Amino acid sequence: VHQSKMDFFCKLGYGKQDICKVLENLGQEALEDDVLKELIRMGSKPQALEDQAQPSQLKLVARGSCSTSPGLKWLGEDESDSSDSLRPIVIDGSNVAMSHGNKEVFSCWGIQLAVDWFRERGHTYIKVFVPLWRKEPPRQDSPIADQHILEELEKQSILVYTPSRKVKGKRVVCYDDRYIVKVAYERDGVIVSNDHYRDLQNENPEWKWFIEQRLLMYSFVSNRFMPPDDPLGRHGPTLSNFLSKKPVLPEKKWQPCPYGKKCTYGNKCKFYHPERQHQARISVADELRAKTKVPLSQGKEEERCQCSP
Repeated sequence: VHQSKMDFFCKLGYGKQDICKVLENLGQEALEDDVLKELIRMGSKPQALEDQAQPSQLKLVARGSCSTSPGLKWLGEDESDSSDSLRPIVIDGSNVAMSHGNKEVFSCWGIQLAVDWFRERGHTYIKVFVPLWRKEPPRQDSPIADQHILEELEKQSILVYTPSRKVKGKRVVCYDDRYIVKVAYERDGVIVSNDHYRDLQNENPEWKWFIEQRLLMYSFVSNRFMPPDDPLGRHGPTLSNFLSKKPVLPEKKWQPCPYGKKCTYGNKCKFYHPERQHQARISVADELRAKTKVPLSQGKEEERCQCSP
């Protein structure tokens, strides 16, 4: 009898120790309902309910956090970037470095300035593409400044080297611009470069539209990376909307009319008239006709009254 009751309550999910305590208190001949009531009174819960009540040990850790443990799950790039409100950034490293070096020196410090600028804005996905042969010692015809920055960015998984090799003493270099446009297109990001990639625009019509709409140009002013506030022109989006996945539309503000109450354009006026806010919009001609009809009609009524006996 004891074993049958133990098996019955174990199937319900209760622990053996709690069942033994209840049976010792109530006796081996106690009814199952009494044993169940006593288990509930003691606060014992089935194992399945305890598992649901306990919080999960796996916690999501923010990127860059130092408090990590081997049991925690680390989020991948795809999951973290999908929830980010800012667009991925793909930087043409050669273009940025040569621009900062006045087209004479490959300045790696210019790449660092561009990366820091986007980091300060909160971008998490930043990739810089540079040809592999830039890791080689600098030569007189291609000087490089601050080459150690490339190693630091590579350790941070920001810098990506495009492949190159030597065949019979000649260097064979892959086209790094195709890497830049392809990654930015697949990520739906932004290309940071002063190059227009005209050859790639003619190669793929989808890339043509993407390059025209997602190319972010820049300037260096006294070691300061400065992209334009209007990347697509005066009538285009602002820089913050250009770099975000969900642009915020500004509220439409009406400019007051410079003529004020003396304006003669009526409802055709494109400016704001506070005095006409609650008035029906009618044209100037209709307004003049309405004013002229009133005195004429009043004069005719007075003549009729004088002629009547």
